[in-house]
Amino acid sequence: MTNLDLVPDSERVGLIGALPASARPYASLMRVDRPIGTWLLYWPCAWGMLLAGVDGRWSLLLWFLLGAFAMRSAGCVYNDLVDRDLDSRVARTRLRPLASGRVSVRAAWVLIALLCLIGLVVLFQLAAVAQVTALASVALVAAYPFMKRITWWPQAWLGLVFSWGALVGWASIARGLDPAGWWLWVGSVFWVVGYDTLYAIQDKEDDALVGVRSSARRLGRNAPLGVGLFYLVALGGWGIAIWLVRPEPLALLALAPAALHLLGQVLRADADDGDKALALFRSNRFTGLLLALGFAAVGLSSAA
Repeated sequence: MTNLDLVPDSERVGLIGALPASARPYASLMRVDRPIGTWLLYWPCAWGMLLAGVDGRWSLLLWFLLGAFAMRSAGCVYNDLVDRDLDSRVARTRLRPLASGRVSVRAAWVLIALLCLIGLVVLFQLAAVAQVTALASVALVAAYPFMKRITWWPQAWLGLVFSWGALVGWASIARGLDPAGWWLWVGSVFWVVGYDTLYAIQDKEDDALVGVRSSARRLGRNAPLGVGLFYLVALGGWGIAIWLVRPEPLALLALAPAALHLLGQVLRADADDGDKALALFRSNRFTGLLLALGFAAVGLSSAA
């Protein structure tokens, strides 16, 4: 097999294809051509800030976006380090830079360190309680890649990790972790479990071949129903958070656009259609935007 054969098509076109050849494997490791992960990590951070009222610190929204990009990229590199042997046995992932040997383990660790330095710069922009809250997630992040080897519910662990920004965003404005912030986080956890179950549908066959577990495999043909239940609990958690900030029935209407969008996902989901599941998974970037607008309406009106 030649070096050209080891290069996936995604590194020959688009954003990554426009980079120098030497930089492409590293950009691929960071998934710079797939920004959906950055958005999904970012939105809970923004929700926490917006529901807490922002308090004039609008620039933090941009800092959180930079931090989400850096830490999601670092997480992808770390995940590929842990999974490089598994990835080499799966058709969809065998050409990833570490699995194919195009990037060394040492170079990957250096890249992680550089990305974490960017994350550290973002951390310094936060209040002390938010800094401590952010650092408390490190152990959860480090353990995540191993969860699919020991539990049928790695999506639940990802929920803990990818939703942590809700606590950080809330603490950065409220200067503490109030019950509303915790309920926002609980809702976000179940949202992540729901959308990552959709994502896992596309990998069911490959996961079964290599012995990797997932909620999609566990739920089988009931995966769409499971996603619907996860989303329902998510809406419940978010609703409690809103009520604690603004205890008025009208405030709960802020969730209506996102609730309708999530319902549409559930109604269209098919446990045997990986392509459709992937498209529905990606549509959650719009869920994040709809929720951000709703939380902003509640938080800013309460702070006024």
